[in-house]
Amino acid sequence: MFDSEYQSCEKLIAVFEQTFYASHQTRLVRGGDEPVYLPASRTGTVNQIVFARGFFSSGLHEIAHWCVAGAERRLLEDFGYWYVPDGRNPTQQRAFEKVEVRPQAYEQCFTLAAGRKFNISADNLTGQPGATYSFELNVHRLTLQLLFKGQLAGRAQQFFDALCKAWQNPFASWQLDAYKTLTERIAWLEASLEELKHSEHFE
Repeated sequence: MFDSEYQSCEKLIAVFEQTFYASHQTRLVRGGDEPVYLPASRTGTVNQIVFARGFFSSGLHEIAHWCVAGAERRLLEDFGYWYVPDGRNPTQQRAFEKVEVRPQAYEQCFTLAAGRKFNISADNLTGQPGATYSFELNVHRLTLQLLFKGQLAGRAQQFFDALCKAWQNPFASWQLDAYKTLTERIAWLEASLEELKHSEHFE
């Protein structure tokens, strides 16, 4: 049976290899339940971005984190971060979201480049995430700046261009739709947050 998700992941792995292995000695690798970044000092060979359960979206998300991480952080396992696991309370969730805005904005750019639909992730299935409108709004606002105000740069720009080419999905062919979708969602989220503030004020 043809597994389109498997084939898409194989293609993603190959595109990442072609784009970054020679310059950064880094590979994208299928993993198990938990994603992780392993520097060469841990693997004994090359740096590895290990994505979860062979999911395409997990691959893009972990690559996004790699694109955010600077040279020193790329020498450390999981870039030297310690993540509060699933089950976070609202305060912990807000702290999590603060550092997730840029990675998820990069991920959204990559997802669109590969011709897929992006889904925001609170990554807190068993906890109490609270309202996530502000987080989603910040992700979409940054995505808009990255795509339409020339703020996508460095490795993120390289990978974005590589994805557009590999999936035969040039930015010019979908930029108007993306701009419309993003601006409409931003407007809806802004209005929803205003309504929420108004209702809380009169409680």
